Amino acid sequence: MSAKTRLPLTRLATLVTGACVGGLMMTSAAHADRSDWPDNFTVGTASQGGTYYVYGSGWANMIADELGLSGGGEVTGGPTQNLALVHGGDVAFGLTTMGPASDAMKGESPLAPGLTMDNVCALFPMYETPFSIAALSSSGITSISEIPDGARIGFGPAASTSDTYFPAMLEELGVDFERRNGGWSDLGGQLQDGLIDVVAFAAGIPIPAVSQLEVQTDVNIIEFTEEEQATVMEAFPVSEFSIPASTYETLEDDARAVSMWNFTIARCDLPEDFIYEVTKLSLENNEKMQNIHRSAQHSVPENIKHNKVLPFHPGAVRWYEENGYEIDDELKLD
Repeated sequence: MSAKTRLPLTRLATLVTGACVGGLMMTSAAHADRSDWPDNFTVGTASQGGTYYVYGSGWANMIADELGLSGGGEVTGGPTQNLALVHGGDVAFGLTTMGPASDAMKGESPLAPGLTMDNVCALFPMYETPFSIAALSSSGITSISEIPDGARIGFGPAASTSDTYFPAMLEELGVDFERRNGGWSDLGGQLQDGLIDVVAFAAGIPIPAVSQLEVQTDVNIIEFTEEEQATVMEAFPVSEFSIPASTYETLEDDARAVSMWNFTIARCDLPEDFIYEVTKLSLENNEKMQNIHRSAQHSVPENIKHNKVLPFHPGAVRWYEENGYEIDDELKLD
């Protein structure tokens, strides 16, 4: 097993050095055999302004602090690229969604067609990713059916979950559009400046870019009709979801949507004891996780059932089984 992970040169997030190690969370980790542990690590997130970046960078900082390592988040193209980066050893950890994970395991990733990404293991569930749509109130767009032909729609970073699935979903619903890509913060700025007409988000809620837009202008959060929701659920690996009205100032009622589950992932060849401690810290300190991003309220072991695609890392399996959670044999490494 490798004792170190390589740090990509494109690091945009500041690495956090765990200079002060203490507290109850450090007790078991301090006595673990660290001879084969990495001394630094990187978490592949997504674009700035999105939930992945906030969640992933904050989680990396927490793990680095508590384990006394150097670690941090890195801006990436999102779930699809994170799978490739973890598989190839460019990063130790990443965040992904079940749709791209399924494609990667079948050798159908758009980034590496024909390559089975079998050095990617699941750690723990994060949250559901709702697929939601926003437009400026001044556009007059209040429903999917009102999106005009040729509308310029921002779908997030190229090859992200949103960019992979949302265009096909809207095509299934009969929307004609021009496709645009970019980071969520950038697309939010383009929407406000009138350079695009709609942003189709796939990100944990509240989406920072949407919350920022609400402060600066009037926004419409566009929900799916019951028929549209059923059509999309029939055609894609998504489930029913409702965005609570309390998520955004703009919403007066819950908004109908669809969603896809997210999981943290790691290289399968990372040391078992190391991953055990990472899993333990993440799942036994949910209040701290929610302080990173409130969507972590769903980052609980009961939600491991939503992974039916990736094998769990042996270190994660050990924590789950010690705490009374069963992992299906087909989701364990041979």
